[in-house]
This record gives sequence, C-alpha cells and structure tokens, in this order.
Amino acid sequence: MAIDRSFIRVLAAWVSTVAILMAGHFCVVRGQAAAADLAEDPAPYPATPDSNDPRTLSGQGSIVGWGWQRIDSSVFNAPFIAIAAGGSHSLALKTDGSMVGWGDNWAGQATPPDGNDFVAIAAGGGHGLALKADGSIVGWGADWLFGQATPPDGNDFVAIAAGGEHSLALKADGSMVGWGSNYYGQATPADGNDFVAIAAGARHSLALKADGSIVGWGWNYYGQATPPDGNDFVAIAAGWNHSLALKADGSMVGWGSNHHVLEWTKPTFVWAGQATPPDGNDFVAIAVGGEHSLALKADGSMVGWGRNESGQATPPDGNDFVAIAAGWNHSLALKADGSIVGWGRNEDGQASPPEGNDFVAIAAGEVHSLALKADGSMVGWGSNMNYDGVWVGQATPPDGNDFVAIAAGGFHSLALKADGSIVGWGGNWLGQATPPDGNDFVAIAAGSGHSLALKADGSIVAWGWGSSPPDGNGFVAIATGSAHSLALKADGSIVAWGWNYYGQATAPDGNDFVAIAAGWNHSLALKADGSIVGWGHNWFGPATPPEGNDFVAIAAGGSHSLALKADGSIVGWGRNEDGRATPPEGNDFVAIAAGWDFSLAIRRAEPPTAP
Repeated sequence: MAIDRSFIRVLAAWVSTVAILMAGHFCVVRGQAAAADLAEDPAPYPATPDSNDPRTLSGQGSIVGWGWQRIDSSVFNAPFIAIAAGGSHSLALKTDGSMVGWGDNWAGQATPPDGNDFVAIAAGGGHGLALKADGSIVGWGADWLFGQATPPDGNDFVAIAAGGEHSLALKADGSMVGWGSNYYGQATPADGNDFVAIAAGARHSLALKADGSIVGWGWNYYGQATPPDGNDFVAIAAGWNHSLALKADGSMVGWGSNHHVLEWTKPTFVWAGQATPPDGNDFVAIAVGGEHSLALKADGSMVGWGRNESGQATPPDGNDFVAIAAGWNHSLALKADGSIVGWGRNEDGQASPPEGNDFVAIAAGEVHSLALKADGSMVGWGSNMNYDGVWVGQATPPDGNDFVAIAAGGFHSLALKADGSIVGWGGNWLGQATPPDGNDFVAIAAGSGHSLALKADGSIVAWGWGSSPPDGNGFVAIATGSAHSLALKADGSIVAWGWNYYGQATAPDGNDFVAIAAGWNHSLALKADGSIVGWGHNWFGPATPPEGNDFVAIAAGGSHSLALKADGSIVGWGRNEDGRATPPEGNDFVAIAAGWDFSLAIRRAEPPTAP
C-alpha cells in the first residue's frame, strides 16, 4: 500500500509496573493489550502475473503478524504465573521460569532473554527487568542514556521495580538499591534495612516498610512522592504522577495528580480522578498505570478509574481474576485458569490477526489489515480512524461471499468481486475509495491517496489523487506506493510513474520480471530466475534485497521489505527497530504482506487428520 506521512514515535517517559506472582495457571495472549476477543505498501502482490486470484494459493492457512507492538499470539500457548505492563509493552512469566514479551519493541524491551530460572518480572517505560532464582537481576531494552537496564551485580536481591527511566531492587537484608535516571533523585532510595516492598513510577519511587508505613522520594510536583501517614499499609503502586496504597482493612488511599494533560503545547489539565479510589474494604490488589488505576476485589472482580479514552480503566466483567497490571494506556489481568486478558490501547491491533485456518489472502495498510477467507468473505482489523481521529471505516469490510482479491491503502480499502466489479470503503477525501463501474477488472491496488485496477484487456485505470497510468493493453500486474505506481507488462518489462524524488518511479530495464511491489518510497521486482532487485529510497536499506535465486514472492512496506522463498521461509530487510523486518521462523508460509511498520504472513494449514 502506501502512506504519505512522517514516521514519528512518541515514547511515554513513564511506566508503572505491577508483577504479581501466582501459581499454576494457563493462558492465551493476543497483541500488546491482548484483547480477549479478538507503510506504506500495497496489498500482497502476486508472485506471478496470473496469481491475482488468491484462491490459486497452495491451500488455506492461519495468519501471523509481527512488527510495531505486535507478536504472534501462538507463542502464548503456555502456563503463565505473572504479568507486567510497561509503557507500551508487556511481559509474562511462565511456570517453567521462562519469559515472553509482546508490544512495542523499539529498544528490545519486549524481547526478554532466554532462560528458565526467572522468578519475577518488571516492565518499565522502555526496558525490562527479571529476577533470577539465584537472586541476581538481568535487564534489557532502553539503556543507553541512563543505564536503567544495567542492574548491579549481586545474588541477594528479592524484589525488582522498573520505572520510567530508573530501576529499583530490594535486597534480602531489607535495604534498597537504585540505578538509571536520577535527575529528581528517584534512583536514590532511602537508607534502612526494614523495607519489604518497592514501587517505581515515572520519576518517583515508593517503599513499604516492615512496620506498615510508606516512604517516597523523587519528583514530587503533584505530591506523588509524599505518602500519607499510617502503619497499616500492605501494598503500594506508583504511576506517572500519582500513587496508591492498599490498607490492611482492604480499603485504598491515593495521592498525587488527579488530572491528565489534554494539550502539551499549551498545557490544559482535565480531571481524571486517578488518585481518587472508590470506597470499600474488599480490595486485595492494586495497580497504577499512566493516568488510570485498577483494583482487584476479594470476589475476583475488578474496578478501574481515571483516564479512560482508550478504555484502559474499563476492565472486563468476571469474578475469576487473580492478578492485575497497568501500563501507560493499557491493562492486563491474569485469570484463575491461567489465561491473560487485556484491554485499553493496542496501537490499532493491525498485526494482531484473527484466529482461523481458512484464510487465502492478506493485505496490510498503514494502520489496518484485511484478510480474504476461502468462502469469499472478508475480515478486517486494526484502526478504523484517519489521522484526525475521524471514523472512516477502512477496517470494516462489506458483507458478502463473492470476493476474490483485496487491497489495503493508507486509510481506504478495495475488494474485487467474482463478477469482475470492484467495491471500495474507508477514507475517500480524494475519491480513492470510489472505484469505477464495470465488470471486467482482474486486479486491484491501493495506495496512499490513489487506487489502480487492471482490466481483462490488459489496460489500467486509476482514481483518486494524481495518478495517470500509461496507455496500452499489455499489462499483467499493478502495484501502488505512497505516491508512485508500477505496472508489469506481458513482455516482462516494468513501467513506473508518479512521485520520483528518490528514484522509486524509475524502473530498471529488462524483460525478465515476474512480480512487482511498491513501498512508501521504494520499489522491488522479482525476476524470472528467482532473484530480486530494488530501487528508490534506501535510508534503512529496504531497496537492497538479499542475494539469492530462490525467491517466489515479494512485499514492500513503509521502510522495510519481505520476500518469500521457495522452501516456504521468509526473509526481511530494512528498518527493523520494532521487529517488522524479522519474520518468524518456519518453512510453511504461503503468502506475505508488508504494512507501514508491521508485517503479515499466511501459514499453511495442517492437513486434516485421517479418521
């Protein structure tokens, strides 16, 4: 598909982490927020000119996704005993002592180390910590500025906490150590040997003493580091600018900010109430997120309060929850059966695919995805919004069972029907989602603000913004980038048009090409001998494909590229800080698609077992 925008990632400086150990549970997790229910590049391009009908794929299969805040849900089919929610990533501890991570992985924070001797986990703003059975600590993720992921040596640690850019550890003798960012003194814990619990917020810290009192230190502009007096506290939690404590009688107290910032450029504060917990004496656990809070009740149900525009403070119903964790804008809960549920912000979920083994084609847009099923129906997931936060519905395909091809653009989508007609939906401000009438179309492609269709007579039509395809009737395949387009001719040559600042619309000479793919500002072509050539913008190397002659399909994303090999494995290259160019291992893949900053693949379904 294609996108016309700059890639900007905003990293929340905070995170509060809660990792509560429970024993003997099982779970399945999906996506960063792991919802229990369920770029720039075109839809998956054909490996050969005559494979536009996805039903020619070798079999049906399931979908896996990877990249920006995504992880293949299949890796979570294992018993879990603890959860931790970070800035935009999550961690889980298994009963065998190993760890898994999912969510934002720009610094590797969602990729915990291997091993089976871990006993506790903590997730910070952009880093992770784990306590080992021998009492030592390991760290990973963001570390280069403050060293928050570089714990001290030693084998006498019994608890860990990860804050925005600092970390804490509790020692067996009841003393504390801190490391990482210390601008506000948040990594310089209080002296003493009578501490029993620790909590790290964005830039402040808390500790619970053996006598039931609380001490706080670090940034205190909102009073978040000034705990209330008393000796009857049993648990503590620290967030962005607020804190909570659980009392022995099952009630809660909160302090710090009760507002959230609506507009940073001209600060506007709106009441959220995150530091004002509900009344009651039946609470058994607490968790604090960016600007929201959670509490677990004795009956196994949950309550949430505070900032809630992503639903992070609205937990699911039920009475079988045993542990809770709150991230910046997302939340997690561990159930008595060992499964994990999540809610709140999931960064659109476009690479968190639906379950099933009957998919035959996939398409990746900027922030949404589509899949075509064997029965001719479609499913969509990811964002339904445009850049202005207005609903346009690009991830909500129409009903029907007569679709044969799909394409996902910037904020719009297309589908080709069995009768040769095209339907479009989603953002349409440039007319890109309003295809022409007719029943003689055989292929479709969706860009950022324009669309293309190939007709049965080999000619090309275009609609939307600024696309004027070449005349002629000898075309067999089409591809759209952000603002450029490609077409493959029957003689094996390529023509290109549109924006050409980086040379992305200057196709190489030759008559031996069999497939094409267009990314944001780069292009790829597959040759008859199984090799790949690339051209256009190459800052992160997406236009520099690997050598080899065993490739059968290609896909071009925002700043990364993918290729499917003849043995069913996938290779990726280009921009990769969030893992989008690191495909899963395996030799059972049959189709690939690359979005702005995520990737998809269809994995061949297992043949039915004979009775």
